[in-house]
Amino acid sequence: MRLEHFTPTYMVERIYDLTVEDLKKHGIKTVLADLDNTLLAWNNPEGTPELRQWLTDLCDGNIEVIVVSNNTTKRVAKAVKPLGVKFVSWSLKPLPRGILYVLRTHHLKQEEVIMVGDQMLTDIWAAHGAGVRSVLVQRLIESDMWQTWINRSIEKQVKKIVFKAHPQLKWEKTLRDN
Repeated sequence: MRLEHFTPTYMVERIYDLTVEDLKKHGIKTVLADLDNTLLAWNNPEGTPELRQWLTDLCDGNIEVIVVSNNTTKRVAKAVKPLGVKFVSWSLKPLPRGILYVLRTHHLKQEEVIMVGDQMLTDIWAAHGAGVRSVLVQRLIESDMWQTWINRSIEKQVKKIVFKAHPQLKWEKTLRDN
């Protein structure tokens, strides 16, 4: 396991900071998004008006959003139904399984896809395994579902190592190439 597995291609404060113009400039046709604390706060399943506007903007710009989540089908289906987006559940991140499934079933090229998530140990690692660019975002809220706390404690140490090795990584408002 190499440090690069956990190193995001980009770091953007929030998923909503990804604009149609910026994504198109980077050749992105499909945004794969983690669900909890990336797209939706785990304790706010309805989402926000800001999320709905972002999804509308991307749809209008012909950029598809597909949720790639480790959660159960029932949980993800319920969460995304009001948002009208496709999803892959049980994706088994950090394995690239869910991302590779989307690439294969939607006939997408790796360079047309970007994976966005709030965790290096799942989302970023899975993106690297699938050969797609990754975006690390700050989690929407500080608290997590109970299942995530072990991952967060390990990730805290990994982040220190990654940021020390890659001092150019900073939180941005856009996809800035380092």
